[in-house]
Amino acid sequence: MHENKQPPDQTFQNRRNEKMPIIRVEMFTGRTVEQKRQLSKALTESFISVCGGKPQSVHIIIEDVSKGDWAIGGELCSDLYPDQKPAGSA
Repeated sequence: MHENKQPPDQTFQNRRNEKMPIIRVEMFTGRTVEQKRQLSKALTESFISVCGGKPQSVHIIIEDVSKGDWAIGGELCSDLYPDQKPAGSA
């Protein structure tokens, strides 16, 4: 019989890496905690449905990015998509 001679910490490392998907979401600031909660749930359910696995293994990182810190085609998104001012404000 062939036994696994890897040290226990190496075996753990291999198992941990093979089942730990990480989903990164970068989006403009402004979503509520509830929207992020719903997004996290939907992404997890979709991933499990398509790829299998356990919900506890799916990691989601949500990063809020200011429009002034994001550019498309050499132009800042804060210039391309300025925030709407409420009606009646100067």
